[in-house]
Amino acid sequence: MEFITEILKGIWECSGLALLEWQNAVMILVSAIFLYLAIVKKFEPLLLVPIAFGILLANMPGAGLMDDPAGLMTELPEGVEPAHWYEDGVLRLIYAGVKSSIFPCLIFLGIGAMTDFGPLLANPVSLLLGAAAQLGIYIAFVIAILLGFTPQEAASIAIIGGADGPTAILVASKLAGHLLGPIALAAYSYMALIPLIQPPLMKLLTTEKERKVEMKQLRTVSKTEKIIFPVVVFVVVAFLIPDAAPLVGMLMFGNLLKECGVTDRLSETAQNALTNIVTIMLGVTVGATTNGTEFLQLDTIKIVILGLAAFAFSTIGGLLLGKLLYLVTGGKINPLIGSAGVSAVPMAARVAQTEGRKYNPTNFLLMHAMGPNVAGVIGSAVAAGFLLMMFGK
Repeated sequence: MEFITEILKGIWECSGLALLEWQNAVMILVSAIFLYLAIVKKFEPLLLVPIAFGILLANMPGAGLMDDPAGLMTELPEGVEPAHWYEDGVLRLIYAGVKSSIFPCLIFLGIGAMTDFGPLLANPVSLLLGAAAQLGIYIAFVIAILLGFTPQEAASIAIIGGADGPTAILVASKLAGHLLGPIALAAYSYMALIPLIQPPLMKLLTTEKERKVEMKQLRTVSKTEKIIFPVVVFVVVAFLIPDAAPLVGMLMFGNLLKECGVTDRLSETAQNALTNIVTIMLGVTVGATTNGTEFLQLDTIKIVILGLAAFAFSTIGGLLLGKLLYLVTGGKINPLIGSAGVSAVPMAARVAQTEGRKYNPTNFLLMHAMGPNVAGVIGSAVAAGFLLMMFGK
């Protein structure tokens, strides 16, 4: 009988229930909330489902999926001999693609292959709206500095305002790897919650008359323009801000595959198979960085709040410039399209379209909003390159 008791005791002591900390329980609840938002509410399920399940995997006590006994990405205590690389947890090994910036760059390749820069070329003023919608990055940077974060940490937190998950991951991995988990989670969460965050700001900052404005149909953009554009943009950006070259280069390379007309197979692979595979691995491993015992700290709360502020101010920046352009053009530009200057493609553009149709059912703002939306992708990558150039080690 005593032998059986010892066995049962050993089983209990090795079980996840015995090892469960309250922080892990909280993160498991967060995972359940994210799964609900993704599956029931359909808020960016392609992002939230992998992230939510990654959170769940990382917070299973004793599973060791993110353990790093080899010291590949974490510093081992002094005197501790590193294990072989293959003894690391499986998610830790996959996470190397995040830490090395491979996954963010490949995601940008896929985004480029799915992006039509036609609306931007047809209405170049969209570049201004995309630039204005980076306002939140710089405001959040200043606030983060005032709250005591280092310049590198502040830059990593501020980039959340670009509403671009891969960009936030790349900057954080280069400048503040210890904050990568909360930064990535905040960035992707706010991207998914755009339909909840942006509409109140749109209503607050625009009048009903402005929201009803109908915009003229965009001109047709030639094939030649679409082929030349990615090459010119990459060359200009790479010369001015070399640190932006990896993201902008992959974005424009993917777009060239789409537009040149002779690499359809490569374009389809980048748009579908490659992007889907990388999204799965990126989402799961980003979620897996949120082990509750390390994640639930005061700095994490600050990052979540600062990320929301950055995102809100970016939306406000786009809307305010949209209002200015409305006045300058004599009411020809609907300010709502300025909110799409954040780079969450195409969700931000769809929100602008939805809100516009609430006040004018005949209004069709989607293609007009796609201009600032794709400009925001370029803008966030350039902002990331600038921050890396200024604060990189």
